[in-house]
Amino acid sequence: MPRQITLENRTGPRYLASLEVRAEWDDENGTHYVAEGTTENVGPEGALIHLQRELPDVGSRVQLRVLSEEGEKLSVVTEVLRLERNPGHPLAALQLINGSDEWRGLVWEPAAPQVSHPDTDEGEDGDEEEVEETTH
Repeated sequence: MPRQITLENRTGPRYLASLEVRAEWDDENGTHYVAEGTTENVGPEGALIHLQRELPDVGSRVQLRVLSEEGEKLSVVTEVLRLERNPGHPLAALQLINGSDEWRGLVWEPAAPQVSHPDTDEGEDGDEEEVEETTH
């Protein structure tokens, strides 16, 4: 029985994150596009983004700006790896060409799920009694 081997090219986990973005690119005819959208998920080297209408072509360069309430949070150059042309929810998978250190620190790491640990205050507030051992 032949084995099928699939190589995974991702460099780390992807986190679900809905961040506001602005994408800019030129098509092969020189038409300039500016599109607003949101991230579906972010990884250490890129993102899957939802754009409202137009999608860039696979292989094209996209200037991606991550926006915050204060304005532009980060601007990076990306390349389109693949597209999902779902009419109701078009997506573009983008891989960073530059700015990966800033991306990791400002976008990817903050998107990581926050794990809450149960409170372990027992003993500190008197819930547990300390037993002293005495010898007679």
